[in-house]
Amino acid sequence: MKESAKSHITFVAVAGIVRPVMNLLMRKEWIGLEKLPAGGFIAAPNHCTEIDPLVVGHMLYNQKRMPRFLAKAGLFKVPVLGFVLRATKQVPVERSTAGANRALQIAKEVVDEGGAIIIYPEGTLTRDPGLWPMKGHTGAARMALEGGIPVVPMAHWGAQEVLPRYAKRLHIFPRKTSRLVVGDPVDLSAFAGRPLDKATLTEATNVIMEAITELLATLRGGQPPLVRWDPAAHNQSTHGRFMEQNGKPGGSATGPATPEKNLRDSGE
Repeated sequence: MKESAKSHITFVAVAGIVRPVMNLLMRKEWIGLEKLPAGGFIAAPNHCTEIDPLVVGHMLYNQKRMPRFLAKAGLFKVPVLGFVLRATKQVPVERSTAGANRALQIAKEVVDEGGAIIIYPEGTLTRDPGLWPMKGHTGAARMALEGGIPVVPMAHWGAQEVLPRYAKRLHIFPRKTSRLVVGDPVDLSAFAGRPLDKATLTEATNVIMEAITELLATLRGGQPPLVRWDPAAHNQSTHGRFMEQNGKPGGSATGPATPEKNLRDSGE
């Protein structure tokens, strides 16, 4: 998936609009940029608000790395947004197994050409009430282990104050700060040579999620739950929006959780 003139022009045009808006909405603090590999890699960030892709994409674009995301196929059908996604060669993901495999193949092509592919291991906005990373899906681990591709964990915090999870309006004033930290590539050497069965991929995914969680804990200055949130254990869907019984968006949307709340959330 080589960069075309159309894709480059569209990226520049979109960035010309998005970057000033992001700079207006939030102060930014980026940490650990020197850890970004020179070649292709998988970026694995946490996911706590709908504007996460803009936060991560802004950082990567400023480092002269064209950001490409695995995005839900339905988004490509949305007017204007769909055109932008297609023109900038983002990667559509179908819910079917065949569609998911095809998306991972395209993503691998991006990485092989030295690009950065952003994969949210959680698959959707975290269901965790305290906005900590929840149980991850195995796509990033599979792609990394199959292709020997480095996985760079990332965590950011602050954007959820501008647009809380599932909120319908921005909270612009007072101006917030978005902090993002890039971690060292995840060490997956322990899984080399092992069959890529469910057990291996789950274990590797847990290692990736732990790296992301540790970075977020550093940013938040808090302690994550002892047990990572599993939507299935709480009768929640693993994709799309989820609602509480009262019809309101599920979970707390703003601010760090207290230690007491974390213990309740972890079942302790």
